[in-house]
Amino acid sequence: MSADPVLDLAPLTPETAEPKAREKLEAAKSKLGFVPNMYGNMGHLPELLEAYMSAYQGFREGAGFTPPEQEVVFLSVSLENGCDYCAAAHSMLAEKVSKVPADSLAALRDGRSLPDAKLDALAKFTRRMVESRGEPAKADVEAFLSAGYESRHVLGIILAIGVKTYSNYTNHVAGTEIDEAFAGHAVPA
Repeated sequence: MSADPVLDLAPLTPETAEPKAREKLEAAKSKLGFVPNMYGNMGHLPELLEAYMSAYQGFREGAGFTPPEQEVVFLSVSLENGCDYCAAAHSMLAEKVSKVPADSLAALRDGRSLPDAKLDALAKFTRRMVESRGEPAKADVEAFLSAGYESRHVLGIILAIGVKTYSNYTNHVAGTEIDEAFAGHAVPA
């Protein structure tokens, strides 16, 4: 789902951002080599950018998922929320950085069952959490736990949904243009 912008935001750069956002945008540029358009849009409210970056790092470092699992979670939420920008970004990260198996990535992007049973359980439970607005059935939780996950992973998915809510919703209202770095991984309409 491509969102037509309902806000007229031009992505900020370190040069155009107020000091509170400038530091975060400079850090992103230093780490990534560019400032993602989404970060530039979030920079209009520095507290949003700061909250996003903190929660994102917390999920990556503390939720207990492997890098491929992290991308399955982020991509599942983004696809469920219809965020083209984040779907492209996390598809690129899944392929190039986190090394999600190609067949699992293709299945996830196509909305099919993943060939890896554990990753499939993760994708299904993550989508169920988004669909149910955090009210899965007991059977959903039991199926997730029986796939080899723990209770803390349920909480990690909640953290990821919060992170993706910040980014997906920002991209929806701003109509964030997909950065060149992610454009080759855009999900076909």
